[in-house]
Amino acid sequence: MIPELKKTTEYKMQKSLEALRADLGKVRTGRAHTGLLDHVQVDYYGSPMPVNQVANITLLDARTIGVQPWEKAMVGKVEKAIRDSDLGLNPATQGDVIRVPMPALTEERRRDLIKVVRHEGEEAKIALRNLRRDANAQLKEGLKKKEISEDDERRAEDEIQKLTDRYVTEVDRLLAEKEKDLMAV
Repeated sequence: MIPELKKTTEYKMQKSLEALRADLGKVRTGRAHTGLLDHVQVDYYGSPMPVNQVANITLLDARTIGVQPWEKAMVGKVEKAIRDSDLGLNPATQGDVIRVPMPALTEERRRDLIKVVRHEGEEAKIALRNLRRDANAQLKEGLKKKEISEDDERRAEDEIQKLTDRYVTEVDRLLAEKEKDLMAV
């Protein structure tokens, strides 16, 4: 019971960390990266599709993303989808290539983004603590049903606490990295 519990708890904590990484990836810094447009949907003949499935997305330089739709008819639709997204980007079409420049971040906007990042980190830590609490509750249940001894329960609780501490430290590291990234001009 205990090895299974630790394994599933660690798996769930890893998933929480991956979710945090994905959320932090959506918070944009001043630099361009192609993953920024991953969740932008474009109307492709009546059905919504991610931009990366109807166009080639490349980096033209450190602050500009290039989007080249595979069909000429899609250029206007892709440009409109990027403009209407919640990213605050202003694409410009040049022939069949859409240039998406990254606007420079103001000091105030950087501070706001850091607040968002810290909030995401706190949510991730709460999720990790909830997983710890659930695992400990299962251990107590096993003790109550006499499936495990008190010593085994104590040892397992300590191991789960160490696991939680390790993942919380990783969350802090990710947050520090993202904050440093945001403050870099």
